[in-house]
Amino acid sequence: MKVVIMAGGKGTRIAEINKDVPKPMIEINNKPILEYQIDFFEKNNFKDIIIVVGHLKEVIMDYFGNGEKFGVNITYFEEEVPLGTAGSFFYLKKYIHDEDFILVNGDLIFEVDFEKMIDFHKKNKALVTLCTHPNNHPYDSAIIVTDNKQNVIKWLNKEDERTYYSNRVNSGIHILNSKILDYVEEPKKTDLDRDILKKLVNTNKMFAYDTPEYIKDMGTPDRYFQVSNDLRIGKVSAKNLKNKQKAFFIDRDGVINKYVGFLRNIDQFELIDDVAEGIKLINESGYLAIIVTNQPVIARGEVTEEQLNMIHNKMETLLGEKGAYIDKIYYCPHHPHKGYEGEIPELKIECDCRKPKPGMILKAAKDYNISLKDSYMVGDSENDILAGKNAKCKTILINENNLEYGQDYYFNSFYRGIKKILSNDNK
Repeated sequence: MKVVIMAGGKGTRIAEINKDVPKPMIEINNKPILEYQIDFFEKNNFKDIIIVVGHLKEVIMDYFGNGEKFGVNITYFEEEVPLGTAGSFFYLKKYIHDEDFILVNGDLIFEVDFEKMIDFHKKNKALVTLCTHPNNHPYDSAIIVTDNKQNVIKWLNKEDERTYYSNRVNSGIHILNSKILDYVEEPKKTDLDRDILKKLVNTNKMFAYDTPEYIKDMGTPDRYFQVSNDLRIGKVSAKNLKNKQKAFFIDRDGVINKYVGFLRNIDQFELIDDVAEGIKLINESGYLAIIVTNQPVIARGEVTEEQLNMIHNKMETLLGEKGAYIDKIYYCPHHPHKGYEGEIPELKIECDCRKPKPGMILKAAKDYNISLKDSYMVGDSENDILAGKNAKCKTILINENNLEYGQDYYFNSFYRGIKKILSNDNK
């Protein structure tokens, strides 16, 4: 599969780092951003690379040449005038025929298991597969909304009106079928997102592959310095799902949000003070932050799945406003006891996912290659602790009443508990 790297932009927001080279050639720890990308693709056996160049193109072409010394074959398309993020598609038709290809922005540092993403793309027979992920600044990012089959049904740009939304951001990594190149009928400045991809919303041609793996752009100096540190400490490569992951599995009610009994109304949802700060610590540590929550209100007919998703969107929005994010949400909609007015009969079952059973944790471990013995279940009830123990995790009870359920750790504050655990973990 060919790889196309868009490396023609000026990078005005990060020019203060180095304005004398194109953005993809800015060095991180004495190595250009673009070289990290090429090394990654070579290591993963993607050897045929097309680089779209424009601003200060000679810097890129002189450094990489034909790619031989980097173990790849590089072809260049030189933009004589700026063509935006997709105008070059008109010319790429002569390089790419009747095949899928990878398209990445040239200012990204990433480690992604492309085998899984390609399998997803082929399974869905997609024209376009977007790689999406949660990030710590969703309020100034394009938000991708999908249905339960990951078909993209809404695209919210930064300027679009939003209420509550799931923190799933377009990362700048794509798998495209070559037919997409025909959408550019003449060589003019074209925006990939606004002029092409956004028009594919709700067509069953564009899907979102969501991943918690490491993907960050160098759009600002702050992100540049963060990525520099993450590379130094090995966080970037460790997040690749080919490697074993560690996670905090977190109960929702009473741990993330204030407990109100059965939460049935979005207006009842209120974050507990300092929870966002605790989740930020998890995000920064490299652990995954995964919600596992029993939601019997679905089976009881008191909340629809759509309403529950909106409650979770509110949770993700409030966390995102404070720079924190959840990697994945798992919920159990079942309830074993019958006899409620309006209940959903097919959900009134004994299942494997309702805590204290460990089904949600085991599903997450399979989805994200998680080492359970190196992970924690965090909750406020006996069922949470039992679920963690049944999954062979370490367990943390968050409770102000000094209760004893056989947990490994006890704290009266989520934030202080996470801080203490991570502090001990780093010793």
